[in-house]
Amino acid sequence: MDYKKAGVDIEAGYRSVELMKEYVKETARPEVLGGLGGFSGAFSLSSIKNMEKPTLVSGTDGVGTKIKLAFLMDRHDTVGIDCVAMCVNDIVCAGGEPLFFLDYIACGKNYPEKIAAIVKGVAEGCKQAGAALIGGETAEHPGLMPEEEYDLAGFAVGVIDEKDLITGANIKPGDVLVGIASSGVHSNGFSLVRKVFEMTKESLDTYYDELGKTLGEALIEPTKIYVKALKSIKDAGVVIKGCSHITGGGFYENIPRMLPEGVCAAVQKDSYPIPAIFKLLQKEGKIQEQMMYNTYNMGLGMVLALDPADVDQAVAAIKAAGETAYVVGEIKAGEKGVTIC
Repeated sequence: MDYKKAGVDIEAGYRSVELMKEYVKETARPEVLGGLGGFSGAFSLSSIKNMEKPTLVSGTDGVGTKIKLAFLMDRHDTVGIDCVAMCVNDIVCAGGEPLFFLDYIACGKNYPEKIAAIVKGVAEGCKQAGAALIGGETAEHPGLMPEEEYDLAGFAVGVIDEKDLITGANIKPGDVLVGIASSGVHSNGFSLVRKVFEMTKESLDTYYDELGKTLGEALIEPTKIYVKALKSIKDAGVVIKGCSHITGGGFYENIPRMLPEGVCAAVQKDSYPIPAIFKLLQKEGKIQEQMMYNTYNMGLGMVLALDPADVDQAVAAIKAAGETAYVVGEIKAGEKGVTIC
């Protein structure tokens, strides 16, 4: 008896590392010390020495049950982008700059090409975020997970000068809400998606005219990474007063997280186009409108609170970063919360 006969193939692990090295290398920043394969990732903090009060901000998340789509579609090079996005988008909500990312892949059996495809997606997400992929772990779990399945999670660390933290404390009535377009469902609410649509290859390969693509292509579309858009706003000299990453819990849970006591957010639902995938999901699932806004991003991956005088400049900066922005509402006096009207 040996480890391989017990279900863990060490040689496959070595092969996975070799295959992923080229992708990891593409994410390198000057601060990265050492290479892939060490017991830990090293990252120099010399570049932040000029900050008055350098403050670390971090985020951790996974892809959730969206990963089931990757299994059914046998497409594994996009979920890594989702994993990075869910972490770094939380970091930029605080105003932070993502520095580095580490991933964790648990699998029933290590198929090196599949693991390399997953890491390729992680590396692509890191490149979009400007973060270095400095390490990770692939754990083979025979007997615990089916051989063809895996799970993916990760965490990111960023930095910001304490004085530049986005806290929402200065949000006041009259401030304007600006939303940045999402790429689709992102990585939340897939447990409901999987109840609405039959999760078979035939169903996912079905083409919908209103989507302009197959259902599977629409659902597996990677989560938008908003690092460049928020950096563009900052570089334009605009102060973001509050920022909400619209993830699990949709509008009703996430927008209030940026609000101080005594104010509420009013979102005009007709102020921007709702992507077709949400309309199809609501129709096919007979889902009430409130539940849609309480579960999904409904086409807005980020919602910002801005001083009215800064709106035009912020929208222009978002556009310059390659994203689409909409003025979607305002801040009013009242009990902390959000209304969709």
